[in-house]
Amino acid sequence: MYAITIPDPGGPEALVWDEVGDPVPGEGEVLVEVAAAAVNRADVLQRQGFYDPPPGSSPYPGLECSGRIAGLGPGVSGWAVGDEVCALLAGGGYAQKVAVPVGQLLPVPRGVDLVTAAALPEVTATVWSNVFQICHLRPAETLLVHGGSSGIGTMAIQLGKAVGARVVVTAGSAGKLAACGELGADVLVNYREQDFVEAVRELGGADVILDVIGAAYLDRNVDALAVNGRLVIIGMQGGVKGELNIAKLMAKRAAVASTSLRARPLEEKAAVVASVREHVWPLIESGTVKPVVDRVMTLPEAAEAHRLMESSTHIGKILLRA
Repeated sequence: MYAITIPDPGGPEALVWDEVGDPVPGEGEVLVEVAAAAVNRADVLQRQGFYDPPPGSSPYPGLECSGRIAGLGPGVSGWAVGDEVCALLAGGGYAQKVAVPVGQLLPVPRGVDLVTAAALPEVTATVWSNVFQICHLRPAETLLVHGGSSGIGTMAIQLGKAVGARVVVTAGSAGKLAACGELGADVLVNYREQDFVEAVRELGGADVILDVIGAAYLDRNVDALAVNGRLVIIGMQGGVKGELNIAKLMAKRAAVASTSLRARPLEEKAAVVASVREHVWPLIESGTVKPVVDRVMTLPEAAEAHRLMESSTHIGKILLRA
């Protein structure tokens, strides 16, 4: 088969479309013939040499894909060759085939085509596990989403609205904010021109904040929290070291959490995927929540897709069709 390899870390040109050996599904795994993979910022970090796959995982980038089951490993039941699926991966999505632990498989939702389904596993698992399982967003609460026009952001807006929350988003252009508004966001904040802290303070503070920035926003995020608010950090685009004012946090009886999904044990990822299938898939199949795709490219065009990702001019997901 062919896959995107990274012989040496570097810029987008470090991504090389090359012939490699076929993966073999192990115990409890299935072999998926990839229809499409999605591009995530974690893939960019891996390409740059900053985010190695977990031990034993595929060395190729790609944290989610869609496709058809081409083979079953030992001990697999409940799935059959030919089933159309999408999958959460620890790596290997940028390839023609990938071996997937059975607990990380999802059926393609009714009403979603096979290629577009590649846009769903990572964003749904990330938003559901952080906003709902960790931060317990409830109806009528206020959710602040940084990077509202990203793949994560567009899913967080829709799931927040689906449970009856008020959603505030930050983004850096009028076009991106307009897209967030079309998805249901209630308050649109241009972070280049406005102060998101003041915007949410006018609403009584944010009950939940989903943050992809990290250190640069840490202190201001705490300022923006409501009493009993919950901040969850899932990205480091603004650095890795910040100062946390514990007195300010205690005064609000607030909580700060940080998570990653890729390196979690298989059983934890399987539990997240099962919960997504139970709670999020019905919303997608009813049309309440939809995948947002900026464009579809091909796997050999992965370098150009990474350039687009790093330009931050896209809205929603970038897909690579196999």
